[in-house]
Amino acid sequence: MKTYSVAHSPDADDIFMYYAIKFGWINTKYKLKNIAEDIETLNQKALKNIYDICAISFGAYPFLKDEYAILRTAVSFGYGYGPKLVKLKGKKLKPNFKVALSGKYTTNALIFKIAYPKARIVYKNFLEIEDAVLNGEVDAGVLIHESILTFDERLEVEKELWDIWVDLAGDIPLPLGGMAMRRSIPLLDAINLEEILTKAVNVAHHHKQILAKMLIERNLVRVDDKTLDKYLSLYANDKSITLDEEQINSINKLYEIGYKHNLLPCMKDIREYMIPKEYKNLRFANDI
Repeated sequence: MKTYSVAHSPDADDIFMYYAIKFGWINTKYKLKNIAEDIETLNQKALKNIYDICAISFGAYPFLKDEYAILRTAVSFGYGYGPKLVKLKGKKLKPNFKVALSGKYTTNALIFKIAYPKARIVYKNFLEIEDAVLNGEVDAGVLIHESILTFDERLEVEKELWDIWVDLAGDIPLPLGGMAMRRSIPLLDAINLEEILTKAVNVAHHHKQILAKMLIERNLVRVDDKTLDKYLSLYANDKSITLDEEQINSINKLYEIGYKHNLLPCMKDIREYMIPKEYKNLRFANDI
């Protein structure tokens, strides 16, 4: 049995989309070893080609494209929502305000840098950003994951990154994160593994209440049941199962904007970086 590592972040939507495999709901001929680390750690480790399958920020993928194929499943997009730039209530921000971001290669950092070129950036684990704003270590911070729903009442939203995105790209989905797979994996295995992950996300979505309850009971998520339900409705839904044309166009737009602002290398159409799943049908077309 071949073993492959699958790394994901510890936020609720990644855990939700993976744990149908962990709980044995998906049949697989592979042994999948899961690792949970914060998203910027995963971005950095993907740059070092460490994990076979890895959750990544879409903002990081242009730097990974030679070693990793982008997957069509387990994707997170914002539809009228996304990361939030927060500050203490009533605080006025100067143009060069000090801000905490969750990582150099995160999508939110990419969008933030375009909107606030004079800001002084420090990078922190996403779990530390709220406290850094509250204790005055930084003037503001960009919250991601469940924190966008649960942040302290002493804080207020200075700017929705969704609004910045709309100004840059128009009213299209905001690409946040997805999964990538090492190109060194044999092609048939890669196709099969993407199919397994797609099934896991699909099964999780269609058995949301049962799976969410199991995650709560096992203390695998950091939020209560009501917050989990709301969060999953945002980032682990029917739009997470397989990339659609609108989402693909949004990713391409993100890369176009990033390149225009000298923050990303030039990218081709994102479709050219995907696993050629049609190979499986061609490979066995003549089998009886």
